[in-house]
Amino acid sequence: MKAAELRAKTADELKSQLGDLRKEAFNLRFQRASGQLENTARVREVRRDIARIKTMLREKTAAVAAKGA
Repeated sequence: MKAAELRAKTADELKSQLGDLRKEAFNLRFQRASGQLENTARVREVRRDIARIKTMLREKTAAVAAKGA
């Protein structure tokens, strides 16, 4: 997922996607622990996507706070 794609989304869409990725990360952890995980690189991708979304949300809230100040 590209940062430019995330910047185009609203905060609500980002929060929704963040929830989905957190659920996926949870499931991937269980698959890895039980030895059923085939695509191990997906764990890293999901973690990084979560970080990207959290960064975009923080940027959006900082921009709103700067406008209000």
